[in-house]
Amino acid sequence: MNFNIPEETIELKKTIRRFVDEILIPAEREVDEHDKVPDRIMAEMRRLGLFGMVIPADYDGLGLNCLATSVVLEELGRAHSAFRGVLITNNGIGAKAIINRGTEEQKKKFLPKLASGEWIGAFALTEPEAGSDASAVKTTAEKKGDHYVLNGIKHFITNGPEAHVLTVMAMTDPDAGHKGMSAFVIETDTPGFRVQRIMKTMGPGGYHQGELVFENCEIPAENIIGEPGQGLKIALETLNHGRVVLGAAAVGLAQRLLDETKAWANSRVQFGRPIAKFQAIQFMLADMAVDIHLSRLAAYNAAWLVDQHQDARFEASAAKLFSTEAVGRVADKAVQIFGGMGYMQDLPIERMYREARLLRIVEGTSEIQRIIISREILKT
Repeated sequence: MNFNIPEETIELKKTIRRFVDEILIPAEREVDEHDKVPDRIMAEMRRLGLFGMVIPADYDGLGLNCLATSVVLEELGRAHSAFRGVLITNNGIGAKAIINRGTEEQKKKFLPKLASGEWIGAFALTEPEAGSDASAVKTTAEKKGDHYVLNGIKHFITNGPEAHVLTVMAMTDPDAGHKGMSAFVIETDTPGFRVQRIMKTMGPGGYHQGELVFENCEIPAENIIGEPGQGLKIALETLNHGRVVLGAAAVGLAQRLLDETKAWANSRVQFGRPIAKFQAIQFMLADMAVDIHLSRLAAYNAAWLVDQHQDARFEASAAKLFSTEAVGRVADKAVQIFGGMGYMQDLPIERMYREARLLRIVEGTSEIQRIIISREILKT
């Protein structure tokens, strides 16, 4: 590990921390009550450029590298997941394929609007029969003259109900297995596309997962990203970056849990003294702090390697696996220390407990990360 956080990234971290503490955290209850991020906060996030963190400056984004993006996502991770959720796809799976593999025309058309937050992006890979097994995609894209015609269903698509543009994985050659998958960029006002339903989850509100349907949805042939048959490769490239920054967001959530729990342990009096004075509580706090420390190091190291254009498959999966498993342990200890109040909706702990559970599933489950890690270590 040999990385230094530049001064400008440290200053950016301070700016986002103030934004989180002064604007986002005080609005958390409002998000839950209205099931949306307030318009005034959406406008402020647009003003700060947060929808275009990873989009290059040539296309009106901030052009942050992976380490700087991870630092920002860690800070945003301390607040309600809806704030991170509404902009995470524009800064990852909803834009990365276009950034990495898109034509110049695609970049000019889509990236500035994603960077400004005028448009919301989403990544449509998962299907009823294709989750961890991405090669099981059934959605088809049939070439007809100068168009492709898409048919199929996608579900669990984050920001799908609100998205203006989708990166869609579909089979252009269903008989070729994973080599027959291709990637497309699709505007959601295209005839033949519809949001079938918003899917209810155990998580908090404010951003949504949707089931999306393509019925004879006709798009221009120039909307293909990369070459036919490169879809799985493009998807994996996109997910690799997403795993790093999601790991950093998990660090932020864990840090918020620890901060809330420390304050509670110092103020909650039982048997005549604050419960922070009891060794059982101290040991749980210590374990929480160690999990956070190691998660942060893993996430930052993976991000630094990505920025050095090194092969970071092992480190990205290791960071995602460890940090998302760790935040689950941290959340569980937080509820235990808060006791009955940790189970009540009066305090944010029970919401964060539910938020933490999702992170072991999205961007590749913990089991998928273990498969990737084992393959990497068995190469040598």
